[in-house]
Amino acid sequence: MAQALNAPAPAATRPAHRTALTGAAVAGPSFLLLGAAQGLARDGFDFTRNALSQLALGESGWIQTVNFLLTGTLLLAGATGLRRTLRGGPGNTWGPVLLGVFGASFWAAAAFPADAGAGFPAGSPDPLTMSGHGTAHMVAGTVGYLALCAAFPVLARPLAARGHRGWAVASRLAPVVVLAGFTSSAASVLAFTAGAGLGLLWLTAVLVRLGTARTPS
Repeated sequence: MAQALNAPAPAATRPAHRTALTGAAVAGPSFLLLGAAQGLARDGFDFTRNALSQLALGESGWIQTVNFLLTGTLLLAGATGLRRTLRGGPGNTWGPVLLGVFGASFWAAAAFPADAGAGFPAGSPDPLTMSGHGTAHMVAGTVGYLALCAAFPVLARPLAARGHRGWAVASRLAPVVVLAGFTSSAASVLAFTAGAGLGLLWLTAVLVRLGTARTPS
C-alpha cells in the first residue's frame, strides 16, 4: 500500500505537462481559424489561389505574423510536455524533437515572409523569380511539415502501447494524405491548404489522445 501511495502519478496528469500539451493541441485549430477569418476579411485574398502564409503581407500582415509566432511557441512548449508525457516509453525521444522542429518552422515562417503573388496583396502580379525570404519561407515550411509527417508514425508507437491501435494505424496513414496535398500544390493551392490543415488537426487529435490516455503499466 505504501509503495502504491508513493508511486509517481502519470506524467499526463501533472498540471504543467497537461497545460503544455493542451496548448500544443490548441495551436493547430487556432492557427487555421484565425487564418480563415483573415482570408475572408482581407481584400483580394482567394483561398483557391492564395496560401495562408501570404496573409502576413500588407497592412494587416502583422496579424498573421503573430499567428505564426504564437503557433510556434505553443508547439515548442508542447514538445516539452510531450517529452514528459512519454517519458520512459516508446517515442519519448524523437516524438518531442520532431514536434519541436515543426514548432520552430512557424517561427522561421514568421521571420521570412512568403512572396506576394496571385493577386495578393490586392493587385500583386506573380513574381518572375522567388525572393530570398520567399525561398527561406518555403524551405521552413517544407522542413516543418516533413518533421510533422515523420512525427506521426513515431507517435503511433505510444498510441499502440496504450491500446489505441486504430489511432496508431491512422497516425501512420496521415502523412500520406498530408504529403499528397503538398505534391498537388502546383495544381491546386486549395489542396495544399487542405493537406497542411489536416496535418495540424490530426496533430491536435493525437496530442489530446496521448494527454488523456493512461500510461501502460
